[in-house]
Amino acid sequence: MHERKEEVNMLNVTVKKEIIDQMGQLDYEHQKRVLDFARALAVTGPKGVPGKLLLSFGGFPADDLKTMKKAIEDNCEKVDQNEW
Repeated sequence: MHERKEEVNMLNVTVKKEIIDQMGQLDYEHQKRVLDFARALAVTGPKGVPGKLLLSFGGFPADDLKTMKKAIEDNCEKVDQNEW
């Protein structure tokens, strides 16, 4: 696991160096566009918790699922004509 983290860190450094090298070849306006784009990516990046981490909280007992399903079937999608 420790090796994987070092590998990812090395890739991050390599990518950063490549970005800096490429930025040096751009004029000011294009550098500004790249910066704006990078900022937009940072803002729109993944948020919250990955679904896999939430799986441990799920899992209803089968009897509870049957009860919920029956309650939904019995009480939902019905129109009470006298309700209004």
